[in-house]
Amino acid sequence: MQAGIFLNALGWGAVLPFEVIYLHSGRGFSLGVAGAVIGVVTGLAVLASPAAGPVIDRVGARATAVGGGVALAAGYAGLAAAHRPWQAFAAAVAAGVGNGALQPSQSALLAALAPPQLRHRVIAVSRVATNVGFGLGGGLGGLVAAFGLAGLVALFLGNAVSYLLYVAVLAIAVAAEPRVEPMPGGYRRVLRDGAFIWLAGINVAVIAVGWGFFSWVVPQYAHANLGLSTTLIGLLLLTDAFTVAIAQIPVSRVLEGRRRTTAIAIGAAIFAGSFLLIAAVGRIAAGAGYGALLIAAIAIGIGECFHTTALMPLVADMAPAALRGRYMAAMGLSWWIGLALAPTIGTRLLAVSPAAALLPAAGLAAAAGLGAVALGRRLPAAISRTPRPAKPARELSRQ
Repeated sequence: MQAGIFLNALGWGAVLPFEVIYLHSGRGFSLGVAGAVIGVVTGLAVLASPAAGPVIDRVGARATAVGGGVALAAGYAGLAAAHRPWQAFAAAVAAGVGNGALQPSQSALLAALAPPQLRHRVIAVSRVATNVGFGLGGGLGGLVAAFGLAGLVALFLGNAVSYLLYVAVLAIAVAAEPRVEPMPGGYRRVLRDGAFIWLAGINVAVIAVGWGFFSWVVPQYAHANLGLSTTLIGLLLLTDAFTVAIAQIPVSRVLEGRRRTTAIAIGAAIFAGSFLLIAAVGRIAAGAGYGALLIAAIAIGIGECFHTTALMPLVADMAPAALRGRYMAAMGLSWWIGLALAPTIGTRLLAVSPAAALLPAAGLAAAAGLGAVALGRRLPAAISRTPRPAKPARELSRQ
């Protein structure tokens, strides 16, 4: 499954930083229309993700992930062929539905296949697979995008192929998760879980800033306002991704035995500081400015490590096994709300001024960190800390 995650991330990482650039500069759409198309890709997931929850709980996470991958492949192939806004919006609908199904089903499958005391490490390994693929894809995407419109179209088609490869790996090489008895109540149980709803709200803010703004708004800012080439923009994404690949497993081990909400708060604080630095780049000389962006990319990668080590294992521990699909889908909804807000609102704020986009992003991250600290007081002791896995018998025998 980690191999499939890598293939998926390779294609997505190659295309993600250049989605707005492709639609705006390559197809001639206005910046507002380009941002709205990408907003549909993420925004429709807001509708599709809750619908995926009951499907995961009834037919299984693996089958749901396969369907989501097929829809994403169709959507990105359609975007590659789009010449008019209506065509792009139609393709974005398919991709958005696929996004809504894929993320929660993949998370539910990982949580079901991993023992509880090792979930944070399994998530850490999946993040490494994702970010190595994403980073290699971002670096490759920057080189391919340098060929102009033909290169940008190739990136979208390549992403569609990567989703099909991911589907093939899931269908052939990954076992279905164990089935559990259904539980009545459905989403009513989820909505009555106040601590979970609070956590989902925090996640909306963190994802909008740390993932959405950095993936869509910062590349456009660097390209249009700072004059950076697509190759250099790709290297920024590569730096972020490889920071996660290197730091994710060490961070997950450091956080064992520590409060999960503290980890989320530290990640949010790192995002806030990084966007203050990015906002200051426009006042720095070009060479030093790119160096500052690289520092911000490294910091954001470390912030991601803190956030993801805590988040999804905490959701898995909060959820009854029979409702894990719904819990993961509800948290997936919070991811996609954050990602939908970033290109839709962020590009419009960027059109006003860089400060109008970047300074509110820093403030939103800081507020999310404070919310995580407050949430820590509400969590039961049994799930508030990242577990320390028991040492293997062979290691104990040596001591």
